[in-house]
Amino acid sequence: MSNNQPLLKIEGLVKRFGGLLATDHVNFELLPDELHAVIGPNGAGKTTFLSLLSGELTPDEGSIHFAGNDITHLTVCQRARAGIGRSYQISQVFREMTVLENVILAAQATEPNSFSFLKSVLEDEGLLEEAHHFLDLCGLRSRESSLVSSLAHGEYRQLELAMTLATKPKLLLLDEPMAGMSQAESVEMVTLLKEIKRQYPIVLVEHDMDAVFSLADRISVLIYGRVLVTGTPAEIRENEQVKEAYLGDQEEAI
Repeated sequence: MSNNQPLLKIEGLVKRFGGLLATDHVNFELLPDELHAVIGPNGAGKTTFLSLLSGELTPDEGSIHFAGNDITHLTVCQRARAGIGRSYQISQVFREMTVLENVILAAQATEPNSFSFLKSVLEDEGLLEEAHHFLDLCGLRSRESSLVSSLAHGEYRQLELAMTLATKPKLLLLDEPMAGMSQAESVEMVTLLKEIKRQYPIVLVEHDMDAVFSLADRISVLIYGRVLVTGTPAEIRENEQVKEAYLGDQEEAI
């Protein structure tokens, strides 16, 4: 797939909850080499949009194409196998196991014969090498022997990301990775995502405008379930509609 052909193409996506139109005929594209951020006020439909992409929700109208294939009605598991990774889908984190053990198990889940006893998995040199690669990438190599229960919040989010990457996704869906982080942790996560975006196409939903404008190649502004505008960070920053509808008092922060 060439870099000017969308990896992800969404057309006319609609999701209703009773009388509420949560996603209102959304059109959206993600190129193979970009980080495309989705921003908007609370209640704009951002999480619903990500849930439609990951398969947790089924659209009422519209289509989703990924890598040239129609995935509109695929399940979460089918989309994961197709290469779509959503960070918080890694819910099976074993808090009384080490960081390394958790990442190895995530990597092992993608193997053809994925069921194996932990001892044999930990002795698999190939899986160990993969796990070390993702721990290095996510800045957790020094914590590989630590129990997950001992991690700080920021480190826990780094572990979620490392485990997601270990499943070998072709696309990352990130839902507010900076949520609940201190300023120092947020800075570390932005640095990490700048490194990762060179290797993975990313759809990012995030409230931290400093992070969004630092990371995004393009930004779509979602208001009441509809895309108000899509553009580069510079275009979004200067857009009068966006300022009026969303950024407002946040202008000083960006």
